[in-house]
Amino acid sequence: MPTGVAIRDARELLFDAAERVLLQAGPSGLTSRAVTTEAGVAKGVLHRYFADFDTFLTEFVLDRMARIDTQAAALQQAAGTGTVADNLTGLLTELFGSVTLALISLIVSRDELRGRLRQARPDPRLPILSDATTMIASYLAAERDLGRIAVDADIDALAPMLVGTGHLLFADRETEPPDGPAVRKVVTIALDSAAPGPSR
Repeated sequence: MPTGVAIRDARELLFDAAERVLLQAGPSGLTSRAVTTEAGVAKGVLHRYFADFDTFLTEFVLDRMARIDTQAAALQQAAGTGTVADNLTGLLTELFGSVTLALISLIVSRDELRGRLRQARPDPRLPILSDATTMIASYLAAERDLGRIAVDADIDALAPMLVGTGHLLFADRETEPPDGPAVRKVVTIALDSAAPGPSR
């Protein structure tokens, strides 16, 4: 890597390379050598910016998890617009893209990584899935306040149900990802119990 390259640029270069390796080779293929080879830099470059590979992986996953924060803000702003089912269908389809699924597999496969992530973002639940659950619960609470779902809707049960179902729908990598109607069907079924008004 040329001298004078900013640390941020080096981090992004390595993180982007790690994402490509993870998607192509899976968690077992994600090694420091694979990352630096994919990035086209000497192996020592990674250790110049990160104390060890576990530190690198932690920072990489946290960087990618920050995208969920962006999605959460967009979902919250969508409250009161469109339909609740359409908003959640779009969110689940975007959330469980190939990168997120690969990150979940990486987290599940590495105990040290899970431990470090929980230190960085304390939560006993599985990182990423727990963030998604919190995001959806917050959105549902906003929609409840707007009267678009029932006032007595069990958001604490509904949010993890949507996340778990969404994850199961997209996690089968032997087939094509589910299409919009398939995702919307499970979202609609889950929301039936939260519909406002006499129909409940």
